[in-house]
Amino acid sequence: MPSHTPARPQSLPGSLQAVLFDMDGTLVDTERLWWEAVEQVAGRPLTEADQPDVLGRPVEHTAAWLAPATGRPAPDLAADLHREFAERVRAGIVPRPGALDLLDGLAAAGVPTALVTASPRAVADVVLDALGATRFAASVTADDTARTKPAPDPYLAACRALGVDPAACVAVEDTETGVASAEAAGCAVLAVPSLAPIAPAPGRTVRDTLAGVTEAELRRMAASGLRVLSWNLWLGGSRVDDHRAKQLRVILDSGAEVVGLQETGGTATEELAGALGWHHHRAGENLGILSRHPITARFGDPDVGFHGAAGVRVATATGREVDVWTVHLHYTPYGPYEAVLDGLAADELIAHEETRLTQMRDALRHIGETSTDGVPVVLVGDFNCPSHLDWPEVAWPVTRAAADAGFADSFREAHPDPAVEPGHTWSPIHPVHEDGSGRPEPQDRIDYVLHRGLTVLDSRTVVTGTPRPWPDVAHNTWPSDHAAVLTTFALPLR
Repeated sequence: MPSHTPARPQSLPGSLQAVLFDMDGTLVDTERLWWEAVEQVAGRPLTEADQPDVLGRPVEHTAAWLAPATGRPAPDLAADLHREFAERVRAGIVPRPGALDLLDGLAAAGVPTALVTASPRAVADVVLDALGATRFAASVTADDTARTKPAPDPYLAACRALGVDPAACVAVEDTETGVASAEAAGCAVLAVPSLAPIAPAPGRTVRDTLAGVTEAELRRMAASGLRVLSWNLWLGGSRVDDHRAKQLRVILDSGAEVVGLQETGGTATEELAGALGWHHHRAGENLGILSRHPITARFGDPDVGFHGAAGVRVATATGREVDVWTVHLHYTPYGPYEAVLDGLAADELIAHEETRLTQMRDALRHIGETSTDGVPVVLVGDFNCPSHLDWPEVAWPVTRAAADAGFADSFREAHPDPAVEPGHTWSPIHPVHEDGSGRPEPQDRIDYVLHRGLTVLDSRTVVTGTPRPWPDVAHNTWPSDHAAVLTTFALPLR
C-alpha cells in the first residue's frame, strides 16, 4: 500500500495542493542506469526502437518483453533486472539539475510532495534514503497499485494518500509513459524529458530542465484548467448500496471542480457538498451544482421542479468567472427507441423532439438573460436525446438549438469521429432492453458538457468498475444508470 494513510481531500479552491514527482530520470539520473541494466540482461545494446518497452516501464513489463528474445522465463529476467539496477543505484545516485532546489522551494512554501514511481519499493527506498525521505509526504511504487504507469492508478493513489484533488496537483515526469499516467489521473504535467523527447500539449508544459522552476510556476500550471463533470445520479443513487460514499469517491477521483447534477433525489446536492466541504446550489427536487470554487451568483428558478435548468457563476482561482448551468430534459418519447426499435423516419423523430426542444429553448433564454460579456458559459446535463453530430441522418433539433446559440460540444471537440469514440452515456447497466424481448438496448450519447468561450483540453466519459446489469445493481461500484461526462477546459490567467 502507499506509505501514507488516505485522508479526506482538502477543499482549498484553486490552490496548488501537491506536486507529484516521478523518480527515475526526473529527480535522479537513474534512467541511464536502468537502460544499462536492461542492456546487461538483454545481452545486447538497446536502440531507439526499444524505448517504448524500457523507459518508464515497470520491471515486469520489460522482463516479459525480453523473454521471447532471450528464451528465458520472465520471472528470472525480472530478478536479474532488479539486481542489476539496484547495484547501479547503490553505486551512486546523481540528482537531476534543479531537483533539490525545487524540492526545498516547495517545502518552504508548504506544498506537500509525493514520489510516484514505476520502480519497485526496494529500489525506491534506496533513492528516498539518498534524497532524504522526509522530503516526501508519501510515496507510491510499482508494488502499491494493481496497475502501474501508464494507467492513472499510481497518481490517483498518491492523491488519495495526500488527501488532495488530482486537478489541483502538478505531476513532474520525464517519459511519455509517465505523462500518460499523470494526465489520465487528471493532473497538470510538467514534462522534463530525459532520454526521449516529449511533445508539448494542452495542459502540459515541457522544460529542458528543472533548474529555475519555481513553486509559483507550478501554481500557475495547476490553476490553468477547469474540470467540469455532468452526472445524472439516478434518483439520487438510491438503487445502489452505500451510494453516497460511492458518489463522493467518483467526484474526488475524477478531479472535478464543478459538478452539474441531475436526478438528485432532493437531498444529494446538500449532502455531497457538506461531505466535500464545497459550495453548492440546489434547484428544486432534481437539479444541483457543486463547486470547489466560490459561487458568486445563482440563476434560474430555485423551485424549477423535476425538469428544467439551473445555473451558477463561479469565481475560479485564475481570477476568471465562469457560468455553469445544469439541464435535465424530459425522457419521453425517446428518440433512440423510436429510431432503432420502432424504425421511425428522421422527420418523425425530429417532430417528436418538440417537448425537449421547448425546454432547451427555455434554458437558452435563461442563459441569455443572465450572461455577461466576457464570462464563458458551460452547459451540462442529461438531454435525453442524441446529438446531430453523432447521427448524420437525423438533425436532432435539441443539440442543434444549443449549437445555434453558440455552444460547442466538448466531447466531440476532443473526439471528432463518433465511429471511433461514440461516447455512449446510456447505459452502462442496460445491455438489454427492458421489455423482455431480449433485444439489445440502444446505446447512445445523451449526456453532455457544452461550452461557449472556453478551450477544451480533454473530455471523456466516466464509469467506475464493471457495473452489473439491471436489476442486479445493488452492489455496483458505479451508482448510476448513466455514464458521467468529464471535460477539462483551459482557463487562462488574467
